[in-house]
Amino acid sequence: HIISVIMWMAGMMYLPRLFVYHCETAKGSAESERFKIMERRLLRVIINPAMIATWLFGLTLVAVTRADQQHWFQAKFVLVLVMSGVHGFYAGCVRRFGNDANSRPQRFYRIINEVPAVLIVLIVILAVVKPF
Repeated sequence: HIISVIMWMAGMMYLPRLFVYHCETAKGSAESERFKIMERRLLRVIINPAMIATWLFGLTLVAVTRADQQHWFQAKFVLVLVMSGVHGFYAGCVRRFGNDANSRPQRFYRIINEVPAVLIVLIVILAVVKPF
């Protein structure tokens, strides 16, 4: 579970950086096409499988430990759902960039790049400290 989470988060933090750099390229340029390939491969080869593994291993751990009865876990679960929503948003961004339909500035992607970092800090605190 931990390894898949690490891989998922690495991809979730790197993908918006690619979006930032992609915003700086001209649509249809060779560089833009290269970013499209990088974004699509990162999502399909690393981020999607890591998220699926995270969910499968996580749900298995819950079934074995019965952690779902704990309040810290319930809060963590909500944050993981939010992270999964961010993942879906990023997948939509990859699609928009792939269709040369991005309308957001690079500043937007610089800001949303921080969302997975904040979520993972909160998730780890809940999982390790178990504050309630």
